[in-house]
Amino acid sequence: MSDAAKKPLGRPRSTEAHQAMLQATLELLAEVGFDAMSIDAIATRAGVGKPTIYRRYSGKEELVADAIESVRQDVVIPDTGNLWSDIDELIKNAAQISLSPLGRKTVAMIISSASSNSQFAEIYWTKYLQPRRQAFAVVLERAKARNEVQANLDPGLVFDSMSGIMLYALIFQPTPESWEEYVRRALRLFL
Repeated sequence: MSDAAKKPLGRPRSTEAHQAMLQATLELLAEVGFDAMSIDAIATRAGVGKPTIYRRYSGKEELVADAIESVRQDVVIPDTGNLWSDIDELIKNAAQISLSPLGRKTVAMIISSASSNSQFAEIYWTKYLQPRRQAFAVVLERAKARNEVQANLDPGLVFDSMSGIMLYALIFQPTPESWEEYVRRALRLFL
């Protein structure tokens, strides 16, 4: 009999424990912020042991990124047959996520944490931003095929610019028009 056959498989991972960890992480983020929260505090609030957390996550950065992702919606790739209708869908989706009180707090925490913690920034880029950037590229490639935009338009640069405009308008509210209208008007300048 091999060692693998003798060894017990262990307790299966609990979905409830995982959800409790994510919820505790979000609550502590809102209460004390990224830098002040600890794995100990998350474990205590979630009612799990630290080993339960470390079986799933290599550290606080990865857990926080996963917790943020748990409240975000799936990547949406609209296909209305028209670039501006697709853009409108993307803006509506972003508004639902970002303009709520929790969304605003989350955005502020992400910017603060990513600027002071390169590991968090890298994890967040990989798990959240990169898939959305790739989805946006699909939207622009379809627009190129329909001759709605120039063939040499760089989708990554457009996504980065759009993200910058969205964050700027979220923080500073530069005009009396709605966030959605401001973002749409800004995008028309370079599309």
